[in-house]
Amino acid sequence: MTIHWTHAFIDRPAGHLPAAEEFWTAVTDTRLSARRGEFVTLLPAEGTDPCVKVQGVDEGPGGAHLDFAVDDVEEFTASAVRAGAEVAAGHEGWAVLRSPAGQLFCAVPWHGESVRPPVVRGSRLDQVCVDVPPASFDAEVAFWTGLLDGWKSVPGARPEFHVVRPPAGLPVRMLLQRLDAQQPLSAHLDLACADIVATRAEHERLGATSVAAGAHWTVMRDPAGGTYCLTGRDPQTGGLPSRP
Repeated sequence: MTIHWTHAFIDRPAGHLPAAEEFWTAVTDTRLSARRGEFVTLLPAEGTDPCVKVQGVDEGPGGAHLDFAVDDVEEFTASAVRAGAEVAAGHEGWAVLRSPAGQLFCAVPWHGESVRPPVVRGSRLDQVCVDVPPASFDAEVAFWTGLLDGWKSVPGARPEFHVVRPPAGLPVRMLLQRLDAQQPLSAHLDLACADIVATRAEHERLGATSVAAGAHWTVMRDPAGGTYCLTGRDPQTGGLPSRP
């Protein structure tokens, strides 16, 4: 089953949607589409196709998830169930599914999207990171590796990471991160940044706050209260930069 496009969803509490939408349109240099229920799409520069959406959630702090755009939603859904997923909600023409460890994702129709939005001021929102409890990590890696045919599933640069990278041209990839302790699964967004310090300063100017810093990443909190990461990766390719 070919996945033709991917969408990263910014899931935030419904009461904080205005703050989320204002911040993320500024960060991604986009404008808002007309609202469709609880969804709104971030529309990029003319000549490119959207790959980021914002969704209001009624319960919990929100997080992030991926939508996979395919030719045949029913066939993809059946493949996901055979691989170990369960259907969380069925809709007319699309489906919400849950991975074995509990990560939500959606199967949606492909509408011909094919052109990635550009890098914006040295950064690009290009990754959904799923934070997986240690007892579920190996099974979750196996699930996504089996489901996403044609994607490259490889260990990451650190032992707690596993990268599931799409074919060239798809705008959003997946990172699985093994948590240190047994706690509920969650997911957040990652941006690839040519200069983390400069991007952090810009995001702080727009209302985000810095939470923690690692060797090659910084954890941020957006004005809607959601956490995300600035990572030291090449915004064009999503990969780690070449080291001398």
